[in-house]
Amino acid sequence: MTNTETLPEKAVLLTPEVLEYVRGQLPPFTDVQQELIDSTLALGGVAEMQVPPEQGALLTLLARLTGARVAVEVGTFTGYSTLALAEGVGPDGKVITCDVTDRWQEIAAKAWTRAGVADQVESVFGPAAETLRKLPDEPFVDFAFIDADKVGYIGYWEALVPRIKPNGLIAADNVLYAGEAASPHAEGNARAIREFNEHVLRDDRVESVMLTVADGLTLARKKN
Repeated sequence: MTNTETLPEKAVLLTPEVLEYVRGQLPPFTDVQQELIDSTLALGGVAEMQVPPEQGALLTLLARLTGARVAVEVGTFTGYSTLALAEGVGPDGKVITCDVTDRWQEIAAKAWTRAGVADQVESVFGPAAETLRKLPDEPFVDFAFIDADKVGYIGYWEALVPRIKPNGLIAADNVLYAGEAASPHAEGNARAIREFNEHVLRDDRVESVMLTVADGLTLARKKN
């Protein structure tokens, strides 16, 4: 028997009405946030890569709660999550954001500038695995966010954990992969995510919890 078989079911079916209600509990979008959302939606189907607003708000809140001053992000896209992290680390903080392409950098940079956080953001382009290996080889990161190619997650995790300060936090997105990661027969990206989840669960350097936020979000605190 697993430790979940004796627990009562308390999950809420996330209907469109419930999701609308949840998002109604968020502060109103700033002009910059709304413009960035609109610019991203105008890109078409690729816009699904943007984190939803409730997840962005959570990233900001977590960065503030942990007192983070240095954040590393793997996967920039149009910069919504970067903006959330920059707001969380504050004017004295720094966000190093990595992306394999600068394709959407103009959209992101415009939003960061308008929000007054551009000086806090350092964008690095190229394979994230190489970027992370070039970071200082010591614990200097307070908060990390992984939201990039799924087959690379374990590699990003292994590059980041040694660089996270004790009590620092790592957040990993898409850990449910539309629910497909729950299947033992998962394939492709879902299989890569399932293997990543198992990797995190076995990692005794951290304590972690998986949340059903958006497409699944794992939070892991690095132990002392």
